[in-house]
Amino acid sequence: MQTASKKVINGWAMYDWANSVYNLVITTTFFPIYYTEMTSASPFNGQVNIWGRTFVNTALYNYALAFTYLVVALILPILSSIADYKGNKKRFMQAFCTIGAVSCSLLYFFTPQHFALGVICMMLAAFGFYGSLVFYNSYLPEIAEEKDRDHVSAKGFTYGYIGSVLMQMAGFALVLFWNKIPFLHSTGEAVRWTFLLVGIWWLGFAQITFRSLPKSIPSQQNSKRNFITGGFIELKKVFAQLVRLPVLKRFLFAFFFYNMGVQTVMLAATNFGSKVLHLPSTNLIVTVVLIQLVAIAGAYLMSVLSTRFGNLQVLIGVVFFWVSICVAGYYMETAMDFYILALCVGLVMGGIQSLSRSTYSKLMPVTNDTASFFSFFDVSEKIAIVIGLTAFGFIEEETGSMRNSVLSLMVFFLIGAIGLISALHKQRKDKRAAVGNAS
Repeated sequence: MQTASKKVINGWAMYDWANSVYNLVITTTFFPIYYTEMTSASPFNGQVNIWGRTFVNTALYNYALAFTYLVVALILPILSSIADYKGNKKRFMQAFCTIGAVSCSLLYFFTPQHFALGVICMMLAAFGFYGSLVFYNSYLPEIAEEKDRDHVSAKGFTYGYIGSVLMQMAGFALVLFWNKIPFLHSTGEAVRWTFLLVGIWWLGFAQITFRSLPKSIPSQQNSKRNFITGGFIELKKVFAQLVRLPVLKRFLFAFFFYNMGVQTVMLAATNFGSKVLHLPSTNLIVTVVLIQLVAIAGAYLMSVLSTRFGNLQVLIGVVFFWVSICVAGYYMETAMDFYILALCVGLVMGGIQSLSRSTYSKLMPVTNDTASFFSFFDVSEKIAIVIGLTAFGFIEEETGSMRNSVLSLMVFFLIGAIGLISALHKQRKDKRAAVGNAS
């Protein structure tokens, strides 16, 4: 295959531009800060009662997101197989995008009086965001040939970081100068206006992607099976292929564990800075903006290094760097410690995600079932987040300290590193065998 036209590549990357504002504003900065500050004050005072049970405020946040990711993990393999079978994955992507963006905007109504509504919208926004990603990611092997995938994947993440920083700055301006804006009456209202704008931005810019991406080719032409039966058959077929690919299996195992740590750090970092180090929300927001800017360089740096040293080799080095971040996070005491460590996270945050996506696409076989194959990748990610967030919240509740939760993430990274080393060993062994057979 040949890499698609520049218009298609840029259109694909624009979905990162569109939806990454959710990832930054909602999951990383404004929303967790708003949530923690709102639930730490009266009438909650750090304890929230919802659906008949009382939770530590930040633990409920982790549990709610974990439950959402579990639902996504359960349904996506089926939906992606149906999408491959019928060739309509763009429609699935549009549906999840709409659910996520509208739910984001509805967070405008998230106040103490409408707490349950806010939690539900938070969960639906995450459902839409992560649900749309499996179909978005699955386009990568369809539009880019293998040698271009690291670069194209990095381009998507770069678009995402730039777009999210722009939206972040707009939200920051609303929060900083709310008293100079006639229709705003408080900082909290300014933050909720930011939630509204995120949803509009996400849904609006996504239309560029939907106009640019080509229609998928159905994996089964003229079949008389209904789409549900065909979807399950497609899923079974893809799973049978996957289990016969030893390097890909080892990589998925490794990805499952190291991504457990990566995603949990990204989702819990601002809560840590706010609750443990008591950093002002303004400082946290500025720090996260700087992380995004550093992440742009990190994504391209990993792309360049992978060309020179190989994808698996670079990922192994990056995962061990994450281990050192966990150890440093446990001993972190001052605001300066947090800022320095945040920049270190930024350097490897974008790179590890971009390189993981392109590595998986390279290890896949040539197939029309790209959504089904990527559903296993995304399900690994979602279940990893479920376990990571649940463990993070549970350890905090049991020990009374987020520091212990941060240190525990080191275990996930170490297991991931072992998996990557195993995948690299198997890949080299297979190459030597191929060379021997050829000679």
